[in-house]
Amino acid sequence: MSSPVGDTTAHRLLGHLARVQTAGRLPSVTAGVVRDGALAWSGTYGTPAVPGHDPADVQHRIGSITKTLTAVLVLQLADEGRLDLDAPIRAVLGEVPYADRSARQLLAHASGITAEPAGEWWERSAGVSFEELLARHAAAPAVTSPGSRFHYSNLGYALLGEVVARLRGRPWADCVAERVLAPLGMTRTSYLPTGPAAQGWSVDPYTRELVPEPATDTRAMAPAGQLWSTVADLATYAAFLVEGHPGVLDASWLEVAAVPQAGSAGDALAAAQGLGLQLLRGGSGTLVGHGGSMPGFLAACFTDRPRRTAAVVLAPATTGFSPTDLARALLEELEACEPALPRPWRPTDVVPAALDGVLGTWHWGNTPLVLALTGGPGGGEVVATGPGGAEKWRFAVVDGRIVGTGGYHHGEELHVVRRADGSISHLEVATFVLTRTPYDPDAPAPGGHPGR
Repeated sequence: MSSPVGDTTAHRLLGHLARVQTAGRLPSVTAGVVRDGALAWSGTYGTPAVPGHDPADVQHRIGSITKTLTAVLVLQLADEGRLDLDAPIRAVLGEVPYADRSARQLLAHASGITAEPAGEWWERSAGVSFEELLARHAAAPAVTSPGSRFHYSNLGYALLGEVVARLRGRPWADCVAERVLAPLGMTRTSYLPTGPAAQGWSVDPYTRELVPEPATDTRAMAPAGQLWSTVADLATYAAFLVEGHPGVLDASWLEVAAVPQAGSAGDALAAAQGLGLQLLRGGSGTLVGHGGSMPGFLAACFTDRPRRTAAVVLAPATTGFSPTDLARALLEELEACEPALPRPWRPTDVVPAALDGVLGTWHWGNTPLVLALTGGPGGGEVVATGPGGAEKWRFAVVDGRIVGTGGYHHGEELHVVRRADGSISHLEVATFVLTRTPYDPDAPAPGGHPGR
């Protein structure tokens, strides 16, 4: 369980809110930071969105953060074996527009379909049925070929939401409530606003007056950006994105979702897209989550998974600041003031039988590599470090097999080649031969032994 941040840290975090609220001319901005699975701090600056209520419990529209919940529903179906992420969605939806695209391409915004649905600005207009949405796209061309490049598409998530609804036999909104919100205890996240909820505003750029924005029901487009939530509920959701949840989605699937699938060359490797999750350079390496906007609202929810921290941001205004940048700044401030503590190291309790004789120094050609266990229950993983101690590869014992989990040999099997007497001759992984001495003459060397 996380403990609250100290007073100095709290003041410095609030300072970030104060700066963006005044510089961005926002009615208010509310945020929170999560540490070790719990909300460690929340604060607000500006005029309270709903006076007399805890700002952390006031609903705001979260926009495209909704897409991550749609992605969780899709990945649940993949986990159950009911959906092939790489099969064309016609397998579920039939011959609809863009039926040749796969769920993976849609999740990663790599499907090449149009960014916005045909018709009026969907975020500020009354929503239409899925059948009407399809009719509007009966002859709509694609923007690029599938898989050729990153092209953000709200429409793609309407298709994914319908895939979920068809396979579950339930409306998308019911699936979100029953299969994500209820198990996580997110009682203040809903399709339409309930309880204390903020009014969304547009701030006139010249008079600085507030103009109310409509709170629409986007219907078929709902899987792309409909939901309302609170700082407290998004803190719970952020904790799930870090650790997973047995009743929702295992952490291993969240790791899959955080693997880069697509990205824009213009981002210069500063950002990428996973399966429903946005990936940003920052923190301990990569921040995972999503930003969101709807007319009158801006939001962000990003996690630093190795540090087990997260930041959530909500504001009832359309323009004025980047909620994603604020979330990143809050995480940097938290780490600077109160650094995350690594999980305690634990000694190995048992060495897997598959590693008998495997650990120690080996050579790939003439390059020495040290294979050692990380420690902990079951021994943990095998890490291969090269000169200077830099990690090169990582392996785990899975059902008696030594399988790559990180580095160049991810997914490849490390084979232990033994002599007739049972002693180890060499190790081999995807044609890489590892020997106890450089180019051991008694072991096979692809291309022959140097000098022989």
